[in-house]
Amino acid sequence: MVTEEIHGPIRPIPKRRRKLVVVVDGSPESKVAIRFAAARASHITGGGLILFHCIRPGEFQHWMAVADRMREEAYDEAHALLDEMAERLHAYSGVTPDIAIMEGEPREQLLKFIESQPDVFGLVLGAGADGGPGPLVDYFTHTLAANLPCPLILIPGNMTYEQVDALA
Repeated sequence: MVTEEIHGPIRPIPKRRRKLVVVVDGSPESKVAIRFAAARASHITGGGLILFHCIRPGEFQHWMAVADRMREEAYDEAHALLDEMAERLHAYSGVTPDIAIMEGEPREQLLKFIESQPDVFGLVLGAGADGGPGPLVDYFTHTLAANLPCPLILIPGNMTYEQVDALA
């Protein structure tokens, strides 16, 4: 009996970037999800990371000049938060994250963002540490789970950084 050796892939494998999207909102569960996503991205060939933050539109319901100033401050704060997070994650994992700041309802903006990015490999969300799933996890697992353009990765919000590091 003659056995043929496989000398390469069946089809050519295109070079591509594969990025994980993670939400940065300051919650304890998002911090665990962020750490997991950064560690995972560092282990994926062509892996990258996108830090996503959404500014709610309801925060700017004042006079035009005041609303514009509040919007500008919200963007400045978001950039400061994400820039600091990106620096810490680069030191931790060696991955330099991209930053995405959107304005609107977080669920809708996150979905719109993911659908607009052809190199998204997965969405990483942290489930609530206090027993509830959290609004984003609830929305994406119940309403959109079957129609997401990428895998959804849920990280239990009560995991320690040591547990995350061991799994990622």
